[in-house]
Amino acid sequence: MTPSGTYPMLYAFFDEAGALRRSALTRQIEAALRAGSAGVAILGLATEANKLTRAEKRALIEWTHADLAGRAPLVVTVGEPNLTETIESARAARAAGAGWLILQPPRPPISSRELIRYFGAVAEAVDAPIGIQNAPEFLGVGLSPAELVELNDAHPNVSIVKAEASALAVGHLIDVLDRRMAVFNGRAGLELTDNYRAGVDGMIPGIELIDLQCGVERAMRSGNDVEAEALYRHLLPFVAFAMQGIEHLVLHGKLLAALRLGLVPSGRRIPSDPLTARGEAWVRRFAGELGPLVF
Repeated sequence: MTPSGTYPMLYAFFDEAGALRRSALTRQIEAALRAGSAGVAILGLATEANKLTRAEKRALIEWTHADLAGRAPLVVTVGEPNLTETIESARAARAAGAGWLILQPPRPPISSRELIRYFGAVAEAVDAPIGIQNAPEFLGVGLSPAELVELNDAHPNVSIVKAEASALAVGHLIDVLDRRMAVFNGRAGLELTDNYRAGVDGMIPGIELIDLQCGVERAMRSGNDVEAEALYRHLLPFVAFAMQGIEHLVLHGKLLAALRLGLVPSGRRIPSDPLTARGEAWVRRFAGELGPLVF
């Protein structure tokens, strides 16, 4: 079945000693499901997976799978430095309950030809639907629409694309793919209504605006553009503020999530930008305007 819908990327919350807080993960999951999310996603850029040990990544997968308890699919992003570790982590995520996977390219970046072979090798080694995070502006490398078609032709289980691009670019990608792959966008929900007009199968935003994100999806799917645009106008000020870079998004998105979910804000996992007094004041203003995420 082709995946669709809104899958929020969950944050990793830390205590003051730097340990992961499971209770904060549980609260995010319950908020996502109550809002109407199709499922949840973890270990992407917003989860700060690059700052986690392999044991911590495994713990997050296992905790999320246990808390979901079969109520919705779990999507796991796999980003490792080499092919061997990528295959190991992909297999472990699948065994721990991942419904489908999102592969990031290795770092440092490799050529697009090497990347096709890399993703193809993982696809052959893992029995799972596989998505590709195609985000060259964030990850340093990506594939063209034609190269994605080539990859899918050779490996049909590579059947999902998570783009990080404008709605116009995503619309072009959808046209070229001609529905042979499901297409999701991220970018925190920027251009959200136009992404649905472009034909996305779904979105992978943060959890902090999940009530509004899912509301926009429902309105667009039902043809109620007026309601969708009203909801989008409500979430857009924070999205525009947050989308100034990944670290900026994580720092302020996680704080807004904490405030709306009634959580103690997360401790920092270095390297991390420091939270300024002005930044905190502005996020608290957004939280006041948006109100709590109601369970």
